[in-house]
Amino acid sequence: QVQLVESGGGLVQPGGSLRLSCAASGSSFRSYPMAWYRQAPGQQRELVARISTSGITKKYVDSVKGRFTISRDNAKNTLYLQMNSLKPDDTAVYYCNTDSPQPTDWGQGTQVTIAS
Repeated sequence: QVQLVESGGGLVQPGGSLRLSCAASGSSFRSYPMAWYRQAPGQQRELVARISTSGITKKYVDSVKGRFTISRDNAKNTLYLQMNSLKPDDTAVYYCNTDSPQPTDWGQGTQVTIAS
């Protein structure tokens, strides 16, 4: 089972950028399609971006298309989310996990706050 630790969140102004990282333990990382999720206060967790095991196929929720880029480095067991042109609506706790009907245990996530 993969264990996940997210990092890279913070407070940025609208229009700014952040790069999130997700460090995965275990040698099986490369076997899993992965995804970034986020949960805003009072809302359900939503899938933001997904990536195939090879990193070739990527999909995004409409609200982040053209602004966010998901990537992975299987040699480093790390998943990334580059976030540009950030908006206040992007404020949430961001999580990584497997892109699966039965994801692995959730990490603590990383807080992203967009405010002036």
